[in-house]
Amino acid sequence: MNTKITAKDFFLHIAVIALLYTGAVALLNILFRVINVAFPQVASYNYYDSTSISLPVATLIVAFPLFLFLANILRKSYVADPSKREYSVRRGLIYLTLFIAGAVLAGDLITLIYFFLDGQELTTAFLLKILSVLVVTGSIFGYYLDDLRGRLDARKNIWRIVSVVLVVGSIVAGFSVLGSPQTQRLVRYDSQKVSDLQNIQWQIVNYWQQKGSIPTTLAELGDPISGFSNPLDPQTKTSYEYEKTGNVSFNLCATFNKSSKAGEGAPSLVTYPESRDKLGDNWQHEAGRQCFERTIDAELYPVRPK
Repeated sequence: MNTKITAKDFFLHIAVIALLYTGAVALLNILFRVINVAFPQVASYNYYDSTSISLPVATLIVAFPLFLFLANILRKSYVADPSKREYSVRRGLIYLTLFIAGAVLAGDLITLIYFFLDGQELTTAFLLKILSVLVVTGSIFGYYLDDLRGRLDARKNIWRIVSVVLVVGSIVAGFSVLGSPQTQRLVRYDSQKVSDLQNIQWQIVNYWQQKGSIPTTLAELGDPISGFSNPLDPQTKTSYEYEKTGNVSFNLCATFNKSSKAGEGAPSLVTYPESRDKLGDNWQHEAGRQCFERTIDAELYPVRPK
């Protein structure tokens, strides 16, 4: 039989392996993000950024069907010409995949044993991440080991079920965290509103340092030289609410779609890092109209001499 590899066969094998690696990385990213949201670290900021899970979900939705489609084309070519199973490129890529999967499995087990022997805390999140890596890389290792041993045809339906369960299950879990596209739009609106309020706040501080007083209205912050103009609420296209409450105190208000507090439901979780600014508060908020009370510390933000 003719065992000479063609350009089509070469790139087909490369594409299948590339899609496999891409899908595996995306799958683990989704699982890790879901675990991080379900079991947030106490010492962390618990910052949930929807884009961190949107990309792996989108990648997996595209890469997995393509992988199945191209892998099916390869299987049909093997039936038509069994000698193609002996292509050096194919066997080399399989051995490389087995080596990588085996190395990851070994590293995973070493890490687990090290944490146990070193007396470090084995948290639920850590164990679930270890389990995720073991299941994903173990499945890849077992699949290609069966392929090399010639047992894949007899077990192909089992491997199809395993892969579909893993991928579909992770995508469902990802959407449970991600929420619907409409939910994500609302989350992004809220994120932009917080960013706008932060920008306005520091413009007020700068105004204070320059003039020794805070503005009566936001219109006073406009500066054509610096190029600053007051941002509008991206959702309603109206100005944000501002109220001067004292010589060095003020309120900034906006209406939010979702609560930003941790632990109030995954899809709507938008917890901003609690990096407390020098005005003494953070930007966590409830759903609905929320006002942030601010007081400028004259010692921290002294008026600049003229």
